[in-house]
Amino acid sequence: MTNGHFSACLLPMHWTSPLTLLVGLLLTAGSVCAEDKKDEAKLEQKEPVSRDGSVTIAGAQIDYTVTTGELNLKNDKGEAQASIFHVSYIKKDVKDVGTRPVLFAFNGGPGSSAVWLHLGALGPKIIPTSADGTKALKPPVTVVGNPQSILDVADLVFVDPVATGLSRPEDKNKSKQFFGVNGDLDSMSDFIRRWVTQHKRWSSPKFILGESYGSLRAAGLSDKLQKRYGMHLNGVILLSGLLDYRTLSPSPGNDLSYSIFLPSFAATAHHHGKIKGDRETIVKDAKEFATTTYRTALHRGQTLDDASKQKIAAKLSEFTSLDPQWIIANHLRISPTKFRKQLLKSEGKVLGRFDARVAWDAIDSSSDYPDYDPSYSVVHGPISTAMLDYLGRDLGWKDERVYEILTGKVHPWNWNANNSYVNLSGSIASALKHNPKLRVLVQCGHTDLATPANGILYSINHLMLPKAQRANIKTVWYDAGHMFYLNQTDLEKMRKDLVSFITEE
Repeated sequence: MTNGHFSACLLPMHWTSPLTLLVGLLLTAGSVCAEDKKDEAKLEQKEPVSRDGSVTIAGAQIDYTVTTGELNLKNDKGEAQASIFHVSYIKKDVKDVGTRPVLFAFNGGPGSSAVWLHLGALGPKIIPTSADGTKALKPPVTVVGNPQSILDVADLVFVDPVATGLSRPEDKNKSKQFFGVNGDLDSMSDFIRRWVTQHKRWSSPKFILGESYGSLRAAGLSDKLQKRYGMHLNGVILLSGLLDYRTLSPSPGNDLSYSIFLPSFAATAHHHGKIKGDRETIVKDAKEFATTTYRTALHRGQTLDDASKQKIAAKLSEFTSLDPQWIIANHLRISPTKFRKQLLKSEGKVLGRFDARVAWDAIDSSSDYPDYDPSYSVVHGPISTAMLDYLGRDLGWKDERVYEILTGKVHPWNWNANNSYVNLSGSIASALKHNPKLRVLVQCGHTDLATPANGILYSINHLMLPKAQRANIKTVWYDAGHMFYLNQTDLEKMRKDLVSFITEE
């Protein structure tokens, strides 16, 4: 992640696990190959390639045109700055395209392409998965029709940020301008403006959907599109996202994230049968404890007395099944990385980071930390193979360059947050204040240990908004983790939630 997202991916600020460092090194090393020499040349924008297709959704055949192409971003002098690779799906036989909703979708990272949302959830083609999305399928995996696509209610545009997918900067020596919070918002907002203008869609209802770091991007875009271009959005969907890095970045003096993760730990322990009872009640009780007694105890630091430590540890054990003495030895602070190794340690299993329902064999039983993320392993190979096959065979796009599914080339990322944490809560609040008709859908997965659901909910609860605007924010829950849509029942629910959100008057 996006490690993240990967789909979808997300790298916490100020904290990097050994696994994240390894993945980063592998991504960087893996990106250096002969084919990358193609990127050295100046951008020569390829002609877009269009194909006709159809998919059956809700019992009806939806005919569409899919266009694969590059859009060159230019500065005020008309000089090319970067090419943005994108795939758009436009429904055929629409009488008035100006009234047809359009949704722009992207993943996170930073450094992730949009392939996860494209072939994992929203597009008319999708990768098959096991019924619950936790088991590997025999390779190779290729796309199939997606009856859970939302193409029946909105046209779709999947966008790869600069240096991801096949998007590239014009001049590698100047590429850093795109690799940061502000530069990323500049390029992505300019792409959306240009696409809307070229396709004559200014009068269309417009939605953006971002996953993981993409949710933080979506929050920034909601405000930037309004202020810079006067483009008011109809809806923003924040999928497995975050707005404030403080909520998932533990550090000395910042104990907030430990309480944020607790409800997700409880949901995970319940899924694996380590604690019994009604999940919704358990998660609710865990959240109440986390935001009151537990958070107060953590804020007391080393001044907390031994008797209080014992009580807190016992309660944490109730919600996680972890040994109270182990919890005390870890100063009442359960890191998500250690939790992934500890919960099923007696069974020799490690949990997934993106989806803690996934439990595979541990490699080093003596380590306190997981050796890998099995939930990433479940999907990375299949979605990579499927995307490359789909691009060439179905979409007719010929390209010798590497399609960067998830790349480390965007790092170091400029967080624009010296001596602070990145926090774009104010951007979504500003967008809601100045656009009272804007609606926000927050999608949360119970077993997401990459961006725990209560992180973004903490941020939402602290937005300074009039009561009327707060009513425009809706939260929906799913059983699985970060890419909950890999779970078939969640994918079906996701479609219903999105259709309701997009078509709501």
